[in-house]
Amino acid sequence: MIIGVPKEIKTHENRVALLPGGVLEFKRRGHTVLVEKDAGLGSGFPDELYIAAGADMLDSVDEVWRRADMIMKVKEPIAVEYPRMRAGQIIFTYFHFAASEELTQAVIDSKCVAIAYETVEKPDRSLPLLIPMSEVAGRMAVQEGAKYLERVTGGRGVLLGGIPGVKPANVMILGGGIVGVNSAKIAAGMGANVFILDISVPRLRYLDDIMPKNVTTLFSSEANIREMLPLMDLVVGAILIPGAKAPRLIRRDMLPTMKPGSVLVDVAIDQGGCIETARPTTHDDPIYIIDEVVHYCVANMPGAVPHTSTLGLTNVTLPYAVQLADKGWKKAVKDNKELELGLNIAEGKITYRDVAEAFGMSYVTVAEVL
Repeated sequence: MIIGVPKEIKTHENRVALLPGGVLEFKRRGHTVLVEKDAGLGSGFPDELYIAAGADMLDSVDEVWRRADMIMKVKEPIAVEYPRMRAGQIIFTYFHFAASEELTQAVIDSKCVAIAYETVEKPDRSLPLLIPMSEVAGRMAVQEGAKYLERVTGGRGVLLGGIPGVKPANVMILGGGIVGVNSAKIAAGMGANVFILDISVPRLRYLDDIMPKNVTTLFSSEANIREMLPLMDLVVGAILIPGAKAPRLIRRDMLPTMKPGSVLVDVAIDQGGCIETARPTTHDDPIYIIDEVVHYCVANMPGAVPHTSTLGLTNVTLPYAVQLADKGWKKAVKDNKELELGLNIAEGKITYRDVAEAFGMSYVTVAEVL
């Protein structure tokens, strides 16, 4: 199989989908790897390393897409890339379809085979290709929130951990999954008063056991959110429903109850956001203010730390990519239930129910497309 690795073109997206070590693995198995010039540079992996590993370096991104049987990316295709997708071509990347009907329709129209990192799922319901980036995003959420609490960046001028004689900030984290746990670790480690909310009582019981004493667990309900919101300095939205839109937990009418200069970080923005006033932002222009509340909604947060993110991501994506290359997508999906759950759209048909339901479109089972 011919594997293509184009350079990421989303604003300040410096990650790359394949490392030189991955090229070696594909080459050892008899595959060809095409890498666009400078694709790995932003993550600290120059072209020379790819060439030494046996990759064919191409100046033309169009040639990479045209020749490749499988495209490996990090972020979902954007409008300029839609015409490059073609029937039968495997595209293996983060898609987050439920957040974009335009992308969903473009992929359907192309008749390519879209396998989404974020819905590959293990029998224990864990999401192995989402976990590393959720870990990064969760830790970054507090790091960025702390920065935008500074007065010079629009915040209320609060130091997250306080100092002796001055109380620390209050941080509320919506969701006790991977993002939420990592956010809580960092916020607690910085000395903040942390409140983590979830709808699963067993999960809250577990978090209560493992978290330090400055972390309080609360059941996630509208009443509890409304009660706690006016007390908070930083709120992290860490909600994920695999393949589906995030529920809106903070609505517009709640914002006036918050402290002026407090900060909302919506990590769920890739899935449409769990804050009603959230809209995607970029690393170039990361924040905006509504009702005196700072909103940070960067849709590719891990792209700001591409070396760490790329290593974490490619550690987990490569084994699945090798299966797709060795067997072809149909046999790989038949043989591996985890990859079957990653198949979102194939040859013009939606095969992931939550994506179809998000837009009222038709859904077919994976068995039907196979």
